[in-house]
Amino acid sequence: MNILMYLPWGKVPEITCQELWENRSRVKIIDVRSVQEFKHSHIEGAVNLPITQFTESAIQSLGLKLDQPIVTICLSAHRSIPATRILNKMGYSATQLKGGMKSWWQQAMPSVTN
Repeated sequence: MNILMYLPWGKVPEITCQELWENRSRVKIIDVRSVQEFKHSHIEGAVNLPITQFTESAIQSLGLKLDQPIVTICLSAHRSIPATRILNKMGYSATQLKGGMKSWWQQAMPSVTN
């Protein structure tokens, strides 16, 4: 799948920080930031698959279930747009975190830091 087919702008389904926090045990969180960004701070339980490595085979290697909601995350909700579109095209139910990790941090939500 060619990631360039999925434009990095425009609207995709979104979830707020509070909604994600309340549903965190029911969703799979995919953080599409770089490995370094992920190591610095991420949401507990998130898996890291950088957008630069977001291929169909890499996505399938995560063992995602079609009936489990997925939330994509990046720094400011830009890189997660194409990730959300790709996942939805593959048949998953994906949304992005509104405002990305910047919003998560601004609302003082819990993060795993190194």
